Amino acid sequence: MTVDLAASPLTHWTGPHDLPDYTAIRDEDFEPVIRAAFKAHLAEIEAIASNPAEPTWQNTIEALEISGEALSRVSAIFFNRAGSHTNDTIREVERTVSPLYARHRTEVAMNKPLFERVDTIWQKRDSLGLTTEQLRVLERRWKGFVRSGAALEGEEQKRFADVTEKLATLGTQFGQNVLADESDWILLIEDDADLAGLPGWLVDALASVAEERGHPGKHAVSLSRSIADPFLTHSSRRDLREKVYSAWIARGENGGATDNRGIIAETLALRQEQASLLGYETYAAYKLDDTMAKTAENVGELLETVWEKGVARANEEADDIAGLIAEEGHNYRPAKWDWRYYAEKIRKQRYDFSDDDVKPYMQLEKIIEASFAVATRLFGITFEEVKGVALHHPDARLWAVKNPDGMQRALFIGDYFARPSKRSGAWMSGLRSQSKLLGETPVILNTMNFAKPPAGKPAFLSFDDARTLFHEFGHALHGMLSDVTYPSVSGTAVSRDFVELPSQLYEHWLTVPEVLNTYALHYETGEPMPKELLDKVLAAQTFNAGFETVEYTASALVDMAYHARKDAPEKPMEFEAKVLDEIKIPDALSMRHRSPHFQHIFAGDGYAAGYYSYMWSEVMDADAFAAFEETGDPFNAEIAEKLKTHIYSSGGTVDPEDAYKAFRGRLPTPDAMLKGRGLV
Repeated sequence: MTVDLAASPLTHWTGPHDLPDYTAIRDEDFEPVIRAAFKAHLAEIEAIASNPAEPTWQNTIEALEISGEALSRVSAIFFNRAGSHTNDTIREVERTVSPLYARHRTEVAMNKPLFERVDTIWQKRDSLGLTTEQLRVLERRWKGFVRSGAALEGEEQKRFADVTEKLATLGTQFGQNVLADESDWILLIEDDADLAGLPGWLVDALASVAEERGHPGKHAVSLSRSIADPFLTHSSRRDLREKVYSAWIARGENGGATDNRGIIAETLALRQEQASLLGYETYAAYKLDDTMAKTAENVGELLETVWEKGVARANEEADDIAGLIAEEGHNYRPAKWDWRYYAEKIRKQRYDFSDDDVKPYMQLEKIIEASFAVATRLFGITFEEVKGVALHHPDARLWAVKNPDGMQRALFIGDYFARPSKRSGAWMSGLRSQSKLLGETPVILNTMNFAKPPAGKPAFLSFDDARTLFHEFGHALHGMLSDVTYPSVSGTAVSRDFVELPSQLYEHWLTVPEVLNTYALHYETGEPMPKELLDKVLAAQTFNAGFETVEYTASALVDMAYHARKDAPEKPMEFEAKVLDEIKIPDALSMRHRSPHFQHIFAGDGYAAGYYSYMWSEVMDADAFAAFEETGDPFNAEIAEKLKTHIYSSGGTVDPEDAYKAFRGRLPTPDAMLKGRGLV
């Protein structure tokens, strides 16, 4: 079929506020429009590459920055749908186009005449009078070509392209397999006695799950983290906790069509081959070459320091749990499905409050308001909800984001509730990036998986849920506050171990007492959380620190072990078990993400050899918030302005180390992070 990209609602956006007109979008249109957009972009690339004029900044680099608008637009809509509201048609399109995207990127990257033009400009960069931002754009463009195989020749270049395409296919299948395992499994509860120990808000959520899955009037546990995690925390039925936990950790490892073990082995082998073709000893060396950490040794030094302290604390916590189990008259060692349940009991004893006490004060609506209010205090921007605009799903909501002068700066879309058509987790993405060159303001999305309440009832968050909301909104601010010229360095287009700084830093404002006193209000009375309860909540923030640290760090260590070796393990599950045995993970703990559902590193390569970056950024975020604490004012205007200028607004225009030093005056040390985790 012939596609008119100038008229398609997927590429020519005519909806309100310059958004896509979602009422005109049909699932069957995605593939032909994507294919047409590939063709149009390649024509633009060929025009740049074959330009007979001498390569210049304007006719080569700037031309590349402008190219591919139609592809960017349809891709943004499609991948948001694939992640947040998929169906059989979308899944089939995703399987078809994922390798096509990889092939397209390879065709662009391996266009020899184009690379020669970029290389010509790169070689004489010092004489061109380029700005700091232009030099960064040029560097990233040149390195991007080299890292994508542009400098390879003949059969090696062809093999690199084939490997890249195959990896894209494997990553898509991996993610779809995890979603299938999550969507297909429920624990149907027909006897109210099986709800023992569950708080009222969770019982309501289980009723919603059951109704959504075709069992009205009953209750059901799903494998959405917002359901499974609190069930493991509160259910007094040990047998049911074991069933839920076993299903949770078995995602991607159930045999049959959705089993990911073979995909992992093939992915690791292909990644190692990819790195070798580019002259790197390991895939980790390839990925870390373009980060702040630089080497696997630097990563290992940080992870091992934290691991040692985390395990010591976790062993103390395990002893406490074993003691409570014995005290209750049971004769078993704590198992993996026991930890959350007994830790919650100990936390309630130690700090004398429970989730039931806190949840009525943690309404989703008020926490959204809090995240906006903090941004207003720090950066001067305001948020106005826009009603009546069709978005990708009826649950999604739209806000106009405005500067202090009233001019619109961005659009923000929040999609907060779990559903079977949405992959698990929480993330920030964008429909459009900010760019002065293109004259575009950003459209940023936050996607969550909170439990949806029954109709007419408020949605309540756990404190961890609220922290997740603040985290993802920190990413959103990184996109919305972007103030750069070129789209390739806009917003979150920074190194992987720097991108988590704005998000993790923003979490700190959730625990500022002034914020909680204003927005943690009881849903019925409107009264703020009592000071006694608030003090307990804040005091408990480092409770269970060993568990949290070990779960995360184990995943980061396994990720690095997979990728920092010259030969890929043929049996990844045996290798995972071997690594966990060598680092002596406590018996009652596991990785936060076991390999068969470790989407960060296998559903694409975004965090492959990079899961450590959350902790790398945590070192910075703890130190960065200390800059405010040192003034005695968490909203200090001078520090906030520096934070906005050097961290949230600068995108990838500055080297991350230089950006951090411009904000803080020096590089951070791990001290504040270890203190913040309660490990010192």
